[in-house]
Amino acid sequence: MDITKRADVPRSLKMWFVVHFFADILFAIPMFFLPVKFFTALGWEQIDPIATRMVAAALFGIGIESLLSRNATIDSFKTMLSLKIIWSTAALAGLSWGLIAGVFGNTLVGISLLGIFILFNILWTYWYIRLNKNL
Repeated sequence: MDITKRADVPRSLKMWFVVHFFADILFAIPMFFLPVKFFTALGWEQIDPIATRMVAAALFGIGIESLLSRNATIDSFKTMLSLKIIWSTAALAGLSWGLIAGVFGNTLVGISLLGIFILFNILWTYWYIRLNKNL
């Protein structure tokens, strides 16, 4: 493809990256600083603060990079979308496994988290396919 005909990143995708930043940070802050209190409030019965902080670190990394890369090239967006698809697919598997095993103290919280990851996975997959069709 001629570089002069390079497609622009759609404005709505840039907006979704900013929304994703806020969603990740909204969860990462209490997970990192108050893991036991945060998850106890959500009905978790067993909380490992170290593992929780590691997940929070991933959320910080993905979320902050979403904000920082919101004006990047289309190739950078495709790379970030791949990462987001892998992350959300793995999270879906883990959350589904947890629901099947009955480890959620509050099943509604588990279902809600699963729903959030399903929606983000669909969103990122849609944009990844759309960007690849346009190039």
